[in-house]
Amino acid sequence: MLRLPAVAGRFYSADPRELARQVHAFSVGVSAQERVSARGCVVPHAGYMYSGAVAGAVYGRLRLPQRIILLGPRHYAQGAPLAILSEGAWRTPLGEVQVDAELAKAIREVFPALQENAAAHRNEHALEVQLPFLQLLAGDFRFVPIVLGPVTISTLEDLGRGIAEAIGETDAEVLLVASSDMNHYENDELTRAKDHLAIQRLLALDPRGLYDTVRHEGVSMCGYGPAVVMLTAAVELGATRAELVRYATSGDVTGERDEVVGYAGIIVN
Repeated sequence: MLRLPAVAGRFYSADPRELARQVHAFSVGVSAQERVSARGCVVPHAGYMYSGAVAGAVYGRLRLPQRIILLGPRHYAQGAPLAILSEGAWRTPLGEVQVDAELAKAIREVFPALQENAAAHRNEHALEVQLPFLQLLAGDFRFVPIVLGPVTISTLEDLGRGIAEAIGETDAEVLLVASSDMNHYENDELTRAKDHLAIQRLLALDPRGLYDTVRHEGVSMCGYGPAVVMLTAAVELGATRAELVRYATSGDVTGERDEVVGYAGIIVN
């Protein structure tokens, strides 16, 4: 199947030349020699004008591999709560990207609760907005798209361990990308305070602590489930540290501080 873009022209430019210009502008950072390999990362998924600079700061720091797993939240009540697509391609204004059928099959074999479900992916933006960055910066890569609805902490941890097992069975380098915005629609000061609590758990490589903090402290981090999965898998694969690359809120762009959304860019290696 070919998955068509759902938010081109809204979250990012539908014009290939303008889109490429935006991505390169957001991703200016270190030289190619200074880029680092990573087990995983957290990147935001709002419109590029709001969060593109945070996402680009992460991608610009990474030595991106040719195999990538994209984990994101299911924002809409459509499709399965554990949804994967195991074949086909996704289109953006920059062209088509192939799904990594081999890696997707390996993940499904170790975690069969994942369901092949196009409905959960059809209108979801959290993974789509990552693709133009990866198309321009990673080149000829393949990816596995997974979106998560409301599930238990044990399910998230089991999925993380299953992904780690599937990655461990391949000799290729694989990057885990957790797509998430941080706290939503509270004032800037409160959002920064709440986000700091969640970021502390991310930097501590503490997936269960992140899950508990988000739920107990009322942090409306939409992709905490994907982040829990990413952290669990990364730690299983030997990750020992995490770094906050950049943090911002939408108020830094708009100047409006009464209702903002937070964005964090984190590398795990």
